[in-house]
Amino acid sequence: MARPSIVPIALTLDDRTGYTLWAPPWEEDGEEWQAFLGTTEEDPEEGSTARVHLFPTPAALAAFCRTSTDHDLADHPVWPIVAGLGADELTPDDDHRYDLDGVYDIAAENPDRWAVEELAATVDIVGRLAECLDTGDDEDDDEDEDEDEFEAVADLVSRPEVGSLGLGVEAFVGRAGEESWVRLGSAIDDLWEDVVEELGEHLDWTGAGTVSLEDYPPASEAAETAADDLDEDDDEDDDVEEIDLDEDDDGGTPAGATAAASGMSLAKPGGAPGVSTIRSGSRITATPEAVAAAAEFWEEVGILPVEIVVREGAGLTLRCYVEDAARFLGRDGEIYLFPTPMDLARFCAGSEEHDLTEIASWPEVADTDVLPLPAEQDRYDLTELTEVLTEVADGAAGLIDHHAFAQPVEGVRDIAEYAGLAKVEQLLAPSSPLGQAVARGEREPEATLRAEDAAVLRPAWDEVVTLVSGALTFRD
Repeated sequence: MARPSIVPIALTLDDRTGYTLWAPPWEEDGEEWQAFLGTTEEDPEEGSTARVHLFPTPAALAAFCRTSTDHDLADHPVWPIVAGLGADELTPDDDHRYDLDGVYDIAAENPDRWAVEELAATVDIVGRLAECLDTGDDEDDDEDEDEDEFEAVADLVSRPEVGSLGLGVEAFVGRAGEESWVRLGSAIDDLWEDVVEELGEHLDWTGAGTVSLEDYPPASEAAETAADDLDEDDDEDDDVEEIDLDEDDDGGTPAGATAAASGMSLAKPGGAPGVSTIRSGSRITATPEAVAAAAEFWEEVGILPVEIVVREGAGLTLRCYVEDAARFLGRDGEIYLFPTPMDLARFCAGSEEHDLTEIASWPEVADTDVLPLPAEQDRYDLTELTEVLTEVADGAAGLIDHHAFAQPVEGVRDIAEYAGLAKVEQLLAPSSPLGQAVARGEREPEATLRAEDAAVLRPAWDEVVTLVSGALTFRD
């Protein structure tokens, strides 16, 4: 079970985007809990109706949190911290924005990694909402409508092809996988309208009476405006204005920094209002709209921006896969890292030879005006796992799960493959302590990490990071 935390999220439905809070499952007094920012309304005739409060901006959400305690999160262990946060810290990151309007479009795409992950995340949050909002009382056996309050949601999440989303894009490869993706699309066509209708009855767009529907700009207009602003910034300021680079800034607050200070965890690092901080060691911020707009180009050319954070600092590079083998922007196993997207873009436009030059789509990369902004799944903070292992070894056992290994190990394996780091592969081998921890994370991602295990894993991970860091070259 992960440590108690509260996560800012955004839901887009009916062309409106609302901001709220979600408390992922945590354990307290031997029981598992999960909740959203909301309340349960009692009506003598209609009975109990649970509602999630939504707000038009993170600022409106923050104002509510500062003044209200009449909601389901007021008793959460982290709430005293959340109540003091500002709009910047309550702005959801890319991984916690769920576009319920866009599900049909995603299901109509080819099942690539991004489509599968986005659809899996959206269906997952819908299932969690239904679970928390279902007020059916087992004692009221005659109230069948209570038991069937989220019938369409239950039907959707029970479909085998929906369950396959959790297996990743590999579940939709080959003829059988393609057929599964088609069945998934059919299930969404049949059920999604009923799913959003069931949820819609429980979404409070007035923020518990603090805002009105007129306060919400159309989600489609907001996205178009962001894209237009991005294009104008590219033309006027040599591709730099959509990035906020403060040379005097030491970087965003590392994810987990609040945990170190308070014993709790908040999932959103600090940053400027309306931006998503790109990782602990980085000084780069970019709006989610800017990242999404850039992703369209980079996904099309098949070469993706990647951010790597090590003890020496954070840097950006590019990565693609050739016959399933990772290949980075670099030369002879040496990976080039650049401090900002602009520095990386300038290098790509130059004439220096490197290992991506021969990729068929490289001329498009060299000629593009689209900045290389990494998506959340392509950011690898190798220092954060060190901090986590240290925290557990020092007494935070049971608060961190094995899922913490997944993303940093993915990045490390790609780097080791490209750089030919055989020792890293040995340290991650299935028979090694690290390899066993990673394997358990794949089987049981929510299995908690013990202090004695962390004490063994920490020096092994430190060795991995040291070896990987030797393959990185920071370029100006």
